[in-house]
Amino acid sequence: MASNSSIPALTLRIATLVTSVMNEIRPRLVHAALTGQRAENVNQRHQDNFLSDHDLWMHRRYKDLLAEIIPSFIYASEEADPEVIGPDDDPDLCILVDPLDTSELAVRALHGYTHLMIYSRTSKRPVLAVVGDIFHHIQLYIAAQDDNGNDHAFAVTADGTQHPLNRPSSARLPHALVTNYLMRPDERFQPLANQQRFLETLSTPGNDGKRMGRIGVDFGSVSLCHVAAGFTDATVEFAKGFAVWDLSPGHYVLHAAGGVTIDLAGHPIALDYGLNSLPEINKTMSTRRKFIAAGNQALADEILSTLQLPSD
Repeated sequence: MASNSSIPALTLRIATLVTSVMNEIRPRLVHAALTGQRAENVNQRHQDNFLSDHDLWMHRRYKDLLAEIIPSFIYASEEADPEVIGPDDDPDLCILVDPLDTSELAVRALHGYTHLMIYSRTSKRPVLAVVGDIFHHIQLYIAAQDDNGNDHAFAVTADGTQHPLNRPSSARLPHALVTNYLMRPDERFQPLANQQRFLETLSTPGNDGKRMGRIGVDFGSVSLCHVAAGFTDATVEFAKGFAVWDLSPGHYVLHAAGGVTIDLAGHPIALDYGLNSLPEINKTMSTRRKFIAAGNQALADEILSTLQLPSD
């Protein structure tokens, strides 16, 4: 990426690191897809989730490369218990990593994402996030805090072109493309299919009689990044909930772009993710959050008003 970039210097270094790791893993994943040798591993931490040798390789690779840039930090990866890296016994920065998201699709060369967020325990908020897309031309979604404390978001293509993200969707529900991680038939697709009020509102005809609302599939943090870029209008998770490594990096990107993320009580989700001490980090890593992320507040509220939740 260009040295005269408006992206802060540390963020550029981390973005370059993520790009480098994606370039290393991409041919391995393509080989896995073409040969059918997907290197599936036993998942000791999340028994119902797919885990490959590629996930574990990226987990170790990130830890080694990050230590070359940041002297001390807490490394909180999906693939292992949080650990302190470097000489400082109590470092300020916590680096949250999902090395290879959607890995069961990545080993089929369909979709593959990687999430990295740096969180300041002193400030109780993220200072940068990078979400990488391994197989598409738009490769990076970035959020970072500048020297004045302002948050900014960017998308970066494979040729290094940077695009500021500051115009998320203004659509209302009958004209919206709303996404959901609906791949698991029982845990996620069936609950979505049961949301009749939401689906009927999404299918409402416009004045011209056309039905413009659409439902789509999306994945983890990148689903919120797609809302930040205006590629989609909203993404919802009301069934199982997202783990912190799936929600938080994309949430920060969407926040920096000017979008909104609310919980199912209608309250904004704060940037304090509870990564402020080792006990808190351990607790946060084992919890999930349900949410609605949208390009505008009216759309988020409209989606919430149509959802038939257990308390209804």
